[in-house]
Amino acid sequence: MKRGKKWIEASKKVNSNEPLPVDDAVKKVKEVSYTKFDGTVEAHFKVNYKSLQNVRGIVYLPHGTGKKIKVLVIAKEDRHQEAKEAGADYVGSDDIIEKIQNEKWTDFDVCIATPDMMGKIGKLGPILKGKMPKPKAGTVTDDLKSAIKNVKGGQVEYKADKTGVVHVPIGKVSYSEEQLKENLKALYQTIMRDKPADAKGEYIKTIYLAPTMGPSVKVNPKSLI
Repeated sequence: MKRGKKWIEASKKVNSNEPLPVDDAVKKVKEVSYTKFDGTVEAHFKVNYKSLQNVRGIVYLPHGTGKKIKVLVIAKEDRHQEAKEAGADYVGSDDIIEKIQNEKWTDFDVCIATPDMMGKIGKLGPILKGKMPKPKAGTVTDDLKSAIKNVKGGQVEYKADKTGVVHVPIGKVSYSEEQLKENLKALYQTIMRDKPADAKGEYIKTIYLAPTMGPSVKVNPKSLI
């Protein structure tokens, strides 16, 4: 892969094969970012497990991701005001379902729905894909206030891709080192807590941090324990 001058210069500051203690790693990832805007810091966990579809769950990042989360709530009309007061960006029922279906509208980050609407929402699966409300994610619920608060406050769904890597944004480059460290530790602890019972050997093989633009930094998993 051909790299630009800025990436090459930044890569001289780090050995991506040398695992660093978490304190040094979060400091370094901020240092090697070269975006003019406030870039995102992502954590990449390589897991060792055969059934990757089971490597998934919900993590609560104490400092959020730094991204403004746009929430859509689909509920019956008598719940709309409640959802708006709780902070929902979009609220609707049959009208919003038709908009998604007819216009392929998905200009939101998270969709929360009350259980009594799921029978109508099921047909939207091919359009919503990763944004489909799910009970396990806490996005199919009658407790709209708590659900909205959680997803806007730092609740993130994680899952492994087909190569066995979990990719999760853990904040912005502008975050303090302590904020990035606490978010990373929360993610590590959650992934280990959700470890399948039949997983054998070393579950987390490697951990890397990477800015939106810049080289990756390898983290020593033992420093997160």
